[in-house]
Amino acid sequence: MKIAFVTDDGKTISKHFGRARFYEVLTVESGQVVAREQREKLGHSHFAGEHHEHHEHHGGPHDERHGFDAASQDRHSRMAQAIKDCEYLVAGGMGYGAYESMKQAGIKPIVTDFQSIDEAVQAHIAGTLKDHTEYLH
Repeated sequence: MKIAFVTDDGKTISKHFGRARFYEVLTVESGQVVAREQREKLGHSHFAGEHHEHHEHHGGPHDERHGFDAASQDRHSRMAQAIKDCEYLVAGGMGYGAYESMKQAGIKPIVTDFQSIDEAVQAHIAGTLKDHTEYLH
């Protein structure tokens, strides 16, 4: 099983999926981390010249959630390409659109309150890594 973590330093989990610079990909077999690699991650800086749609959030019943427009969905799909061999993606925070895009790509997103990649992977192995969907924006 491969788990991708969004990170800027290879040790801590980034609080923002879109802004993180890298994926730290850990391979887990028989409850042990057997391989670790850092992969480039597309992010907001890579898409700077592209059109972005931003929606004001007013909290109304018809409020649109962040990241569901076609351009955002395309960017999320491109972000997923680097980790298409992973079963899970762990981030400290992400938008609803990115979360749903990862699910559509066959990658289970997990939003965590852990800061350390090593601690989070051990919690995942133990079956105690909670998905904090309340951190989605």
